Amino acid sequence: MRGEKEQRIEQEPFWKQKENIKVYISAALLLFAWFLEHQYGEDHIAPMIVFAASILIGGYTLFRKGLKNLSKFQFDMSTLMTIAIIGAALIGEWSEGATVVILFAISEALERFSMDKARESIESLMDIAPKEALIRRGTREFPINVYDIQVGDIMIVKPGQKLAMDGTVIKGTSTLNQAAITGESVPVTKTIDDEVFAGTLNEEGLLEIRVTKLVEDTTLSKIIHLVEEAQAERAPSQAFIDKFAKYYTPAIVVLAFLIAIIPPLLGGDWSTWIYQGLSVLVVGCPCALVISTPVSVVTAIGNAARNGVLIKGGIHLEKTGSLKVIAFDKTGTLTKGIPVVTDIVTFDGNENELLAITAAIEKGSQHPLASAIMKKAEANGLNFNDIAVEELHSLTGKGIKARVKNEMYYVGSPNLFKEILPDGIDNTITEKISSLQIQGKTVMIIGTANEILCLIAVADQIRETSNEVIRKLHELGIEKTVMLTGDNERTANAIGKEIGISEIKADLLPEDKLNIIKELREKYHSVAMVGDGVNDAPALAASNIGVAMGGAGTDTALETADIALMSDDLRKLPFTIKLSRKALETIKQNIAFSLIVKILALLLVVPGWLTLWIAIFADMGATLIVTLNSLRLMKIKDQ
Repeated sequence: MRGEKEQRIEQEPFWKQKENIKVYISAALLLFAWFLEHQYGEDHIAPMIVFAASILIGGYTLFRKGLKNLSKFQFDMSTLMTIAIIGAALIGEWSEGATVVILFAISEALERFSMDKARESIESLMDIAPKEALIRRGTREFPINVYDIQVGDIMIVKPGQKLAMDGTVIKGTSTLNQAAITGESVPVTKTIDDEVFAGTLNEEGLLEIRVTKLVEDTTLSKIIHLVEEAQAERAPSQAFIDKFAKYYTPAIVVLAFLIAIIPPLLGGDWSTWIYQGLSVLVVGCPCALVISTPVSVVTAIGNAARNGVLIKGGIHLEKTGSLKVIAFDKTGTLTKGIPVVTDIVTFDGNENELLAITAAIEKGSQHPLASAIMKKAEANGLNFNDIAVEELHSLTGKGIKARVKNEMYYVGSPNLFKEILPDGIDNTITEKISSLQIQGKTVMIIGTANEILCLIAVADQIRETSNEVIRKLHELGIEKTVMLTGDNERTANAIGKEIGISEIKADLLPEDKLNIIKELREKYHSVAMVGDGVNDAPALAASNIGVAMGGAGTDTALETADIALMSDDLRKLPFTIKLSRKALETIKQNIAFSLIVKILALLLVVPGWLTLWIAIFADMGATLIVTLNSLRLMKIKDQ
């Protein structure tokens, strides 16, 4: 396992690759053959033998594949080139046949180089984390290879060092540069109990970290694995090209055959028209067309990963470029997701006593509002952990009930109390609730089956970036932004209006969010849902593109989302859309350019001007231009 991993990371330099060495030898033989031809004439056996050697060495892999495909009547680039080169040799065009082999080999080398270049961002990710770490076991401290580190080991990281493993801080405080994982340029302060990731840079203090994952399970390893999988996945436009090539390639073979035999049968010169037919085979070779999509997809996904955005495949990259509507979960996405208690209004009973009872009931809940109440109780010095709670029941989407000191208490939304109170909610209390809700606060009520005892108002803080992100999305041409929340309408409207969102859907249960996403898909066809990757899973799954916030350290987000914003930063979303659109535009440019070059070159057959030289330069030139155009995607920056 260890050997395989390390071998995968250490790759041979491009110029030393075996395939390229054959090109060098073949090119040297071609030059020597030209020299011999100049010395002895083109009909001499010596240059012909050296040309043949150049063809066999440079085209060995090509011929093996081409002849194998030909025997199965499968027509692709290798088949076309094999027929063309063998045909050139048969009609005595040894020089041009050898040149075609060399130029085709150079063309393929360019393709390999472009794919290697596009994957550099992932190779650089592989080198981010150190291969060794200083580990303490018992009283001994010693450096150890990361593949020998176990979960539970204590890792010591000095200032200026990179973390080799994921873990939890058990001693020390420092700022960590997490750019490699999350794309955040601003260092983040980490202290005891905070989660830290392999590949991040410790800037200031000495940290002691308890290792929580083996090296192959770290967040960095998962990112590398997922991006590699994404880059290998076929995009829809690539599937279209493969299907197109399936019919296009045999059509070129038939066309070349007809060009080679019909004019001579009508009185033309056999040698001239067979040569034209061979040239058609070469110019018809769909190299540039086939590479037009994968280089663009690999480059764009690599660029996104470098900027802290994990796009899990070409299909998701293309879909993101055509989004029309983006729906956002409110809590933790548009807001910080850390609500705080702002108001406590008591109608009957002692404020601290009621707050302590509420905190005791909410103690086992994972809801963020419950957390806000417990924090408030702790801040007030209330010992709510000693309060006995019995018969605890969750009321889905409405609240919770429990027995405390032989009294059944209810904690929940105003809707819950509208149902359980015999006479509904008193007008005075309704007005107070409305007043708090207009301020964008969520109101929780504490009471019994007969009366309301207390109101607790909780407000979630809006992210500083939310307004800017929504504005940028509208500027990018997103037709509609929608906020989906379980909060009441007034709270939702107050927050939505401040952010500048175009449509607000409030008082939603999880199934309501799912239904709204389905409705949006029916109307607009292309819809993204942005959430935390854990909650609202049905809505994320139902959307065309599920975008998870804060993928770093969140296994669920990495596994379930189509796109994960590794930092908890919404500003990555407009960048991702811009990158996706540019990738789509580049793919279309590449396909159009490849086809136009083919058509123009094929038209040269009409006056009989097409030569093998023109054909191969048209094919190689198109491949080079398509490759360079795709690599421009690496320069798109997150601004």
